[in-house]
Amino acid sequence: MSLDSSLKTGGNLVAKRSVLKRHERLVLLKKHKDYDEKSKPVIGLPKTDARTA
Repeated sequence: MSLDSSLKTGGNLVAKRSVLKRHERLVLLKKHKDYDEKSKPVIGLPKTDARTA
């Protein structure tokens, strides 16, 4: 049985996640020089824009 043409995605199956994991946020903060290696907060990392990751 075939799929109706209105239900096909056309290759748009890859979606961008709206939330970054901790290590992804650290990499992004280090790239923008907003993270201090010496302080290393356990909680309360600054927010980052997920669209730039």
